[in-house]
Amino acid sequence: MAERSIDIAGLCATELAARLRARELRALDVAERYLDRIREREPSIHAWACIEPDRVRERARALDAGPIAGPLHGVPLGVKDIIDTADLPTAYGSPIYAGHRPAADAACVAAARRAGAVVLGKTVTTEFAFLAPAATVNPHDFAHTPGGSSSGSAAAVADGMVPLAFGTQTGGSIIRPASFCGVVGYKPTFGTLPREGVKMFADSLDTVGVLARTVADAGLLVGALASRGDLVSLPGIEAPPRIGACRTHDWTALSPEMQERLEQAAETLARAGARVEWIELPGDFAGLGDAHAAIQAFEAVRNLARERREHAERLSALLRRQLEEGDAVTPERYARAQSLAAACRAQLPSVFGDCDVLLAASATGEAPRGLASTGSPIMNRVWTLLHVPCVGVPAGTGPSGLPLGLQVIGREGDDARTLACAAWIHCRLG
Repeated sequence: MAERSIDIAGLCATELAARLRARELRALDVAERYLDRIREREPSIHAWACIEPDRVRERARALDAGPIAGPLHGVPLGVKDIIDTADLPTAYGSPIYAGHRPAADAACVAAARRAGAVVLGKTVTTEFAFLAPAATVNPHDFAHTPGGSSSGSAAAVADGMVPLAFGTQTGGSIIRPASFCGVVGYKPTFGTLPREGVKMFADSLDTVGVLARTVADAGLLVGALASRGDLVSLPGIEAPPRIGACRTHDWTALSPEMQERLEQAAETLARAGARVEWIELPGDFAGLGDAHAAIQAFEAVRNLARERREHAERLSALLRRQLEEGDAVTPERYARAQSLAAACRAQLPSVFGDCDVLLAASATGEAPRGLASTGSPIMNRVWTLLHVPCVGVPAGTGPSGLPLGLQVIGREGDDARTLACAAWIHCRLG
């Protein structure tokens, strides 16, 4: 029987999972607590595209009655509505697909259920995970954007409506909303989690990841689905990490407070024992932003060909403009962009040198006021194109009292060390 004195709301996902597996909590009690929070807050936050409480309760009761299902046994999960679910509508943030019922779960959802997760519902996404904003607001100030495209996932985690939620990133759609909402965002190495059943926008870029309250929580979800024990239980750090602080070629796009926060963080981490050095990216990296734009637009034209042909009038003006830009990208320009990306990936070992991770801004500043924009992905797109793991961690607040975030960047495939360093950094930045 569950101990009802346990503060379920105060438990992070790793703690919840441990207590659920030990039968110290019932999956039904955990689900009811989060459903109560959603009933209380969703009318203000608009983070959910679909919730079916009876289905949630049925799943929780089945878990309580059966054997331990896996590392996520009974842990509530939000699924971004760009990801297919067989038992819930999947509209991809577009009126074109209102009421659409996929025939099967996406591979990542199927894996999460197999590991014991309880899908609470579908979280709001922007249209096809692009830039046209949705109705979700920032829980810290309803007059500000939560970022995008993983708008609902970031807001729901930040507001305590779910401990874990899937996000996807094509440009900055995990790391940026994590920064704006003051939560952890983890974009794994490209291809770590399967994309079968995820509506594609740009094949070379789209990455499935997670929004969470702690770095360990993010590692738990991705590790459980990827069969990566080193992510489920992060390795300890024997000594403070070696950090390469990085202003990037987009430094002038940052607000003064974000520039100051990165510089202060470098000093704070150095005082805590980390070896921090400022590094400069090679000159070739300055072209990666344009390369990302060309690749994204070119691939979007191919992936949204049917929607454009049959439902052009139901696409947002922002998306139609992106597709027109894609029409102008020649195969030769696309090939040059991919070649530059490959060449810069090859340079990454020398960029890192003997650093464990790099540290850079997660966004240009605080969440912009208003809901007309989800903010700029300029601080994320290069790292997405390079396919490296990125972990966004909260790093204080700006002049309006809204969260600021920094991202910890690792070598391709070196996710365990990246997460471990991010956890160390998160702890010291508070």
